[in-house]
Amino acid sequence: MAETRAVNRALRKAYGIGLCSVEELGWLTGSSGATREQTQSVKPPHQNGSRNGQPRLRDRLCVLIRQYGLDPILVKAYAADFCGTPTLREANRELIESFVSHLSTSAKENRDALICKLNSYSQPTEVKS
Repeated sequence: MAETRAVNRALRKAYGIGLCSVEELGWLTGSSGATREQTQSVKPPHQNGSRNGQPRLRDRLCVLIRQYGLDPILVKAYAADFCGTPTLREANRELIESFVSHLSTSAKENRDALICKLNSYSQPTEVKS
């Protein structure tokens, strides 16, 4: 459980994503650590800014990353390249929607090829002697 929370925190930090799961809110774990003030300041999952019952793009991307075990840093680099922008933040909504759809299709059809593509975005590490 602690690993899941750590992964979710890392994803949120990498992508500027809001809460990724109800587990982190303590709603499913039954944790009594959440105070009344904390739970009032957090919107329930169904009120997270979704449109027409569809999850937000960031949430959909978060789910894809977790579902297929993708490296969020590499996905972010791939997304920026796919959108033709220096950073993902500079891409418009339509380009990001297109990327999320492409990523979903690629992961479903051939995850291994997607992993190879993502690995091409990794920074080479310097070998110390």
